[in-house]
Amino acid sequence: MKVILHIGAHRTATTSFQSYIRRNGAVLRDGGLGFWGPARTRKGLFAGIQPTPGLGLEAARRARGRILLNLKKAQARGVKTLLVSDENMMGSVRMNLRKGRLYPDVGERLARFIWAFDQRIDKVVMSVRSLDHHWGSCIAYGVGRGHVLPDAARCRDIAKQTRTWRDVVSDVSCAAPLAQIEVIPFEVSAGRPDLMLTAATDHAACRDTAPEWLNRAPTAAQLRALLAERGEDAAAVPDIDARWSPFDTHDRAALREAYADDMHWLVAGANGLATLTEELDQTRAGKNLPHGPYKRGQGYDIEERRMAQPG
Repeated sequence: MKVILHIGAHRTATTSFQSYIRRNGAVLRDGGLGFWGPARTRKGLFAGIQPTPGLGLEAARRARGRILLNLKKAQARGVKTLLVSDENMMGSVRMNLRKGRLYPDVGERLARFIWAFDQRIDKVVMSVRSLDHHWGSCIAYGVGRGHVLPDAARCRDIAKQTRTWRDVVSDVSCAAPLAQIEVIPFEVSAGRPDLMLTAATDHAACRDTAPEWLNRAPTAAQLRALLAERGEDAAAVPDIDARWSPFDTHDRAALREAYADDMHWLVAGANGLATLTEELDQTRAGKNLPHGPYKRGQGYDIEERRMAQPG
């Protein structure tokens, strides 16, 4: 049985993806795909894997036993591929906001899960998102959940911190050295959970006929209303009917440049640590060549596009 961990990240439509799988669970099960989502993993299955006050090593051993027993049961039911999806395996938005860094302990956390699964992980799938949008969504989500609105200095510190997706992917690879690491950008997977599932599992997925956008970050107008209701300064959020960004122009540019560097690293092969999926709907070439000129090549290009000469 192939075991795949889908670890997030947060704010990359993971909740909508999990909802799609649940809604199409019967069809997917008939095709040999099993699914463990937050409704299962957060109700005792993973309890004890991560260090918790009052719970020692024995709790981790019991969690490992539960997981291995459930793996055995899934395989006995005829599951060919098991997808385990829970973004909290990476950490939490609260911790990221508190530390002002991107999943600072993801390596340690994931290593404990790999141990609990007895090294039986074939693939780890994670999503990345443009850092300005990711952090902006995390901050808006946090404020919507009662966190204090960060000031300009705090936002600037987040924008200047040097930990990016490249560091997160490297930590994930170190924690799961025997597994394939697949990175799927949020920008190509948003709104297409069916293609996301196929890319992650190589499993045929039915088209999503009832798309959902769940757990969205509050808009600027919603944040203003929440802050006013809590007696906080609603004027700190601009009065616009759109997505709110806590960063100024300079900080947004710095975050986008850092994300561009991450993508360049991933496209270049990520030092052999991970594979980047840039398109979800690629199709193989057919028997017939596409319409258009067939003589393009080095000589053709030189004749058609001569470089400018000096003078």
